[in-house]
Amino acid sequence: MTTAATADGRFAPDARATAPLIHPLWLRITHWLNALAVFIMIFSGWRIYNASPIFAFKFPDALTLGGWLGGALQWHFAAMWLLVVNGLVYLAFGLITGRLRRQLLPIRFKQVLTDFVAAMRGRLEHEDLRRYNAVQKLSYLFVIADSILIVTSGLVVWKSVQFPLLNTLFGGYDVARKVHFFGMAGLAAFILVHLILVACVPRTLVTMIRGR
Repeated sequence: MTTAATADGRFAPDARATAPLIHPLWLRITHWLNALAVFIMIFSGWRIYNASPIFAFKFPDALTLGGWLGGALQWHFAAMWLLVVNGLVYLAFGLITGRLRRQLLPIRFKQVLTDFVAAMRGRLEHEDLRRYNAVQKLSYLFVIADSILIVTSGLVVWKSVQFPLLNTLFGGYDVARKVHFFGMAGLAAFILVHLILVACVPRTLVTMIRGR
């Protein structure tokens, strides 16, 4: 424990050292690695999409990663492995330590509705960063489920013949590609909302860096 000098010359515990730990080290590492992987996958995925669009639009080349289809695929697959391995580490630590259960459960529809209305009115409390409100719980559960959907549908798009069961479950290559697209779109939407909320409560960013 570190100390800091008070006005009368005595020493007292440093508040920064005695502040409660909100985000453990393993959570902060997996969070930032996951953010890196997702950003690479989104921007490289846009370049892959442009090579064979599903819908009648393309993403601006300036917002894509990879330079060309082959380069984008390399970035996309590299980030995919990072996302999968990092995600498994996150889930393993979350289950072993019980953090997932404590932080994300239980979740009640009435509380979600109440917190959502409060958020829309700008009245949602953020005093205690150790606890998630119902909207946060639902959002994080969505991200976990959506990430699993993205990875599994991506496997069908990548290796359709090698994963026949997944191919059947998703209804074939074309359907899996659309599911993959909308899954990534949902993740991108979450990131946008997440960044807006961080801008509104900037101390959440400091906490995710320092842990306290």
